[in-house]
Amino acid sequence: MKNTVTILMRVVLGVLFLAHGISKLQMGLGNVAGWFDSIGLPGFLAYVVAGIELIGGIMLILGLLTRYVSVLLIIVLLGAVFTVKLSAGLLGNGQSGGYELDLTYILIALYLAVAGSSGLSLDRVLFRKGE
Repeated sequence: MKNTVTILMRVVLGVLFLAHGISKLQMGLGNVAGWFDSIGLPGFLAYVVAGIELIGGIMLILGLLTRYVSVLLIIVLLGAVFTVKLSAGLLGNGQSGGYELDLTYILIALYLAVAGSSGLSLDRVLFRKGE
């Protein structure tokens, strides 16, 4: 049962990050970079974040380098919380969302960073890791 839950957490988190990366592509990375600039972050970070979300999401779905990808996603999430969402509060301020969902994603990614992929993963097939 624990293995099944770990697989579900990994795949769902991967799908969610893949969706966030696709969303950034649909908005136009130039537009996202402009928004990053407008909040005081270097615009090139939009490309880095989108790449981590896209590629990291796919890697989580496949269960490839799960621990490392999870750590990268935690870094991205902490960056989002401390640069954008913290000032809005836990549940948001009516104008922008809070960081409650980010905390959930961080905890799932932290679990995966510690637990690894377990069953049904390329990590297990390629590196004989898991369970």
